[in-house]
Amino acid sequence: QAQLVELGGGLVQAGGSLRLSCVDSGRTFSEHTVGWFRQPPGKEREFVAHIRWTGNDGTYYHDSVRGRFTISRDDPKNEVYLQLNDLKPEDTAIYYCAATVRKARGVPSRAQDFPYWGQGTQVTVSS
Repeated sequence: QAQLVELGGGLVQAGGSLRLSCVDSGRTFSEHTVGWFRQPPGKEREFVAHIRWTGNDGTYYHDSVRGRFTISRDDPKNEVYLQLNDLKPEDTAIYYCAATVRKARGVPSRAQDFPYWGQGTQVTVSS
């Protein structure tokens, strides 16, 4: 079972960068696809990116962030990172990391594909 905590949010000016971390205290981290979602103020939660479990390698991005955000993982540290570059005010949101069940198949991008969630971290981009 995954137990997730997000780190690294904050306030940044447009055009700036942040790196978010998702730390898992569970024992099977490498077997979980990990995704990032975000919820802008007054809007619904939306998919940002995922990185698939080790052995089923691959990443997937929402069109709105492709080329600006990069997701990566460090399995020995039980961490997944989301590098946010060229930030825009519309990137302002609470960012959540989430994990699938062990060795999930397919290309998960719906919230219901991820049963394990962190509490979220705020990212605010000023213009």
